[in-house]
Amino acid sequence: MNPTLEILSKRRSIRKYADTPITREEKDAILNAAMRSPTAGNMMLYTIIEVEDQELKDRLAVSCDNQPFIASAPYLLLFVADYQRWMDLFRYSGAEDKCAENDLEPRLAEEGDLLLACCDALIAAQTAVIAAESMGIGSCYIGDILENYEIHRKMFDLPKYTLPITLICFGHPAVIKEEVRLTRRFDRSYIVHQNRYQRVADADFTQMFKSTSERQFPDLALDEGAREFARNMYIRKFVSDFSVEMSRSVKKWIEIWTGKANPE
Repeated sequence: MNPTLEILSKRRSIRKYADTPITREEKDAILNAAMRSPTAGNMMLYTIIEVEDQELKDRLAVSCDNQPFIASAPYLLLFVADYQRWMDLFRYSGAEDKCAENDLEPRLAEEGDLLLACCDALIAAQTAVIAAESMGIGSCYIGDILENYEIHRKMFDLPKYTLPITLICFGHPAVIKEEVRLTRRFDRSYIVHQNRYQRVADADFTQMFKSTSERQFPDLALDEGAREFARNMYIRKFVSDFSVEMSRSVKKWIEIWTGKANPE
């Protein structure tokens, strides 16, 4: 296995960090790698914010679903889906006036533009994560940055055509183990499809969650273990307070992009 595949196969989230600081050279290497990531039309529809102020980190540890380790992370990067830069450039250049010459209707950024910018930002984020891993620097994605849009918009002065898609903590692992216990993944047959989407049949869920059922619910039949796991995930992840808040917040971000609501 080559070194890159080795890094990818062993990567896991790290939430406990050593006191070893991340040097400016390492930070620049992470940022340079992120900026070389694939991007739609070479538009680079993202902004990366280095969060170095400790007060901001302390606030994020609370606003991102009360996760104290965020405050102690040696390096924090906020990846923002960003069409504002291009909308400002279009205004500056008088691009809308050019539409009349080409029999086109001018428009503002919409949902499709938002999703494209989210893709750009997330691709850059993952590239940064792998670059960090190659230097022995661990990381952890914080999806909870999508919550509390009122707080996060003001914290980072985010304009209309932006959305903070992910926050990433970086740091050297506090404990380095030779044998890394990897998080379990679904069997490839449930994830990789050929030519068309294939829904999982009810009868296949038992096999899909066989190892999970055996580990977590040894006293239950495999089919009931799968059901109990799904019920627990529904309560813990899908209808929990943080999930409901995230949906509320994201809906507001989209309303702002589409002009249905004004930034607060």
